[in-house]
Amino acid sequence: MKGCVYKSTGSWYTVKGIDDAFYNCRLKGKFRIAGIKNTNPVAVGDHVNFEIETKGDETIGVIDTIDARENYIIRKSVNLSKQTHIIAANIDLVFLMITIDNPPTFTSFIDRVLVSTQAYRIETVLLFNKVDTYDIEKKAEVAYLMDIYRLIGYTCIGISAKFDREVNQVVDLMKGKVSMFAGHSGVGKSTLVNAIEPGLKLATKQISDQHGQGQHTTTFAQMFDLSFEAQIIDTPGIKGFGIVDIEKDELSDYFPEFFALKEHCKFNNCLHLDEPKCAIKEALENDQIAWSRYKSYVGIIEGEEEHYRKDNYQ
Repeated sequence: MKGCVYKSTGSWYTVKGIDDAFYNCRLKGKFRIAGIKNTNPVAVGDHVNFEIETKGDETIGVIDTIDARENYIIRKSVNLSKQTHIIAANIDLVFLMITIDNPPTFTSFIDRVLVSTQAYRIETVLLFNKVDTYDIEKKAEVAYLMDIYRLIGYTCIGISAKFDREVNQVVDLMKGKVSMFAGHSGVGKSTLVNAIEPGLKLATKQISDQHGQGQHTTTFAQMFDLSFEAQIIDTPGIKGFGIVDIEKDELSDYFPEFFALKEHCKFNNCLHLDEPKCAIKEALENDQIAWSRYKSYVGIIEGEEEHYRKDNYQ
């Protein structure tokens, strides 16, 4: 039977079959010995084929094949640095949720997520949440960041998931699509999902008073059917985002403002670091490219690890 993976717990998978019933499934043994370097060979959003097995009163599904993916979001595994983790697959739209503080989302994190979505041609919208809590200074910071990313071509929306502000804009974008919500723990992903679809009643937690960081409320990625012909994938909070499978000489292709200028560099293989007559460096000096974006680019190309709460906006 054909189906779509709605939840992954690492060893068991909830799959919605073409009969609209949900099945508790496991992987066929061959997936365990296929040399897969991912921590999760099957991800939420995957289209799979599974067989039904009945043992006594228990009915389970056994996944034997995975259809080719249209796209996916992948990052380095946090605890197993040599392995990767596929967050979700076959996504139409990613909503990256951002907060200025409580907890802070830094530009290095934003840019790494955008590189990944750009590489797999997944439309991405930046949601600046908790705007109802910001003072004048923080609102100015939101406006500044929105200007940076809007000029590049990204849609940016200021929202308050808690007070249902501008949530209707998000709903309009989601209709007819499979959307994924991503961001640090505590940025309000589950609160926003509840505002969009109150009947789901996803668990939410307060921000840690001691560290100002979010606490994980979503443990596993999970897809939900919504009442307005859309699906949403809620994901666990991400502390850092390690870039996977992108070569140094192609990285600038996934920074749209760099890609638009790179043909004007003197050298075809310019990495935009120390080379002479580099169009990207010239644009940077002329304030045509944001320094935060260039800093993110250099950090990725030099192999720096992106650490939560270690960067700044300058």
